[in-house]
Amino acid sequence: MDFDTDVLICGAGAAGLTLALDLARRNVPFRLVERQDTPFHGSRGKGIQPRTLEVFEDLGIVDRAVALGGPYPPQRIHAADGSHADVPTAAEQAATPAEPYPTPLMLPQSLTEQVMRERLLALGQRVEFGLALTGLEQDADGVTVTLAGRGGESRLRARYVVGTDGGRSTVRHLLGVGFPGKTLGVRALVADVALTGLDRDAWHRFNGDDMARRLEVCPLAGTDLFQIQAPVPPEGDVDLSAQALDALVRDRTGRDDVHVDSVTWASAYTMNARLADRYRVGRVFLAGDAAHTHPPTGGQGLNTSVQDAYNLGWKLAAVLAGAPDDLLDTYEAERRPVAAAMLQLSTALLDAARRGGEMRRGRETRQLDLAYPDSPLAFAQPARAHGVQAGERAPDAVVLGAGGQSTRLFTLFAGPHWTLLGWDVPAGVAEALRRAGLRVHLFGARGDVVDVHGQVEAAYGLQPGELVLVRPDGYVGAIAGSAHVDALDIYMWRAGLS
Repeated sequence: MDFDTDVLICGAGAAGLTLALDLARRNVPFRLVERQDTPFHGSRGKGIQPRTLEVFEDLGIVDRAVALGGPYPPQRIHAADGSHADVPTAAEQAATPAEPYPTPLMLPQSLTEQVMRERLLALGQRVEFGLALTGLEQDADGVTVTLAGRGGESRLRARYVVGTDGGRSTVRHLLGVGFPGKTLGVRALVADVALTGLDRDAWHRFNGDDMARRLEVCPLAGTDLFQIQAPVPPEGDVDLSAQALDALVRDRTGRDDVHVDSVTWASAYTMNARLADRYRVGRVFLAGDAAHTHPPTGGQGLNTSVQDAYNLGWKLAAVLAGAPDDLLDTYEAERRPVAAAMLQLSTALLDAARRGGEMRRGRETRQLDLAYPDSPLAFAQPARAHGVQAGERAPDAVVLGAGGQSTRLFTLFAGPHWTLLGWDVPAGVAEALRRAGLRVHLFGARGDVVDVHGQVEAAYGLQPGELVLVRPDGYVGAIAGSAHVDALDIYMWRAGLS
């Protein structure tokens, strides 16, 4: 049966663009369609967490993103008497060899997506704007969809479809997948504005102990704008004009010297916490906001969405290349529990904010400790009681190549391949595991890399003869002793390395 493409991605936000980038570098045929006629131009998801920066490094966009963005400023807590106090927005943490990106990056969502589109274009692909999915039917072999655009309707046949089309996902509705959760009792506005009267060196907070009158004004890195966030009444229309926002700011700050001059983007929304019942129905998948919606507290939504797509991309490519289909079941098994945990975290942070607590964000928001220990893809033989565990994020480290040049484990991991690390393994063991799509790096006698600073030993806790198999998405898939090479070989076949 003829197919128009292997994968149809519906929705060109952060999740859809991440998936497109991953498939493009794997040379997997896909189409990326977006209902809107033009790119999103607001700040909405402006926080890029450290784990997502690691993903961006692998996708080749981290330097561009950091160049456009900037660090989070401190919170400036304004008191009713006109005084103020500054407190950090994020807990202080220095970079380490294992964790090269210690703190979040502020980058308005529109700029994040711009960077992704630029990278996608460099890879020879682009977003198709003004195309909406309106119908979907699937069978054992593929999915037939109806797309509507300016030129009318067309039908397309794909092997797989991924819905990254937001909280009101058409794909999810057509699948009949439930989206249970709750409305959190907070309605708010968010607006990108030109504003005078407040310094750009702080995230300004007013009336922190009064939810109804709270106001936050944050300078947007990479722009000359500020982002306004403010609770609004649960019912009725919300005036988002510059005149109305100017009056709101003057009322809630109690100051006549702060003015909103213009508005470039604004939205009023009700906060929800919802999680799709399923992430996969046959050959159709949900990712990003189509699978989970978060309150903005903690900056988890966009980051969770990016990592959904990063998890799914290599699995789709592997199955399209002949790996067992049940590899795709691990997407939901791994990512749905993560989304559930992030929903709990975001909701807890919202509850704390409603009680007048600080917005300070700790390590739990940085997503570096997220792991898949219960995944079908987490394999260890024998079991380990120390060091890095199967299913955990693979740490970075500075190493020396045998040729004398310094490099990093993340550099060795980068790209659409698996990586096998061997620590003082007997001669011939690693050679028996070599195959297409796998890069092998050995430490020890006649190895090609040297743990010159002891950072690999400190981060991984490997024993002589141990092998670590790192997945394409930077997580440890398997750890095995040299005596268990046969079991590791079977694992690799099931994961698509044949």
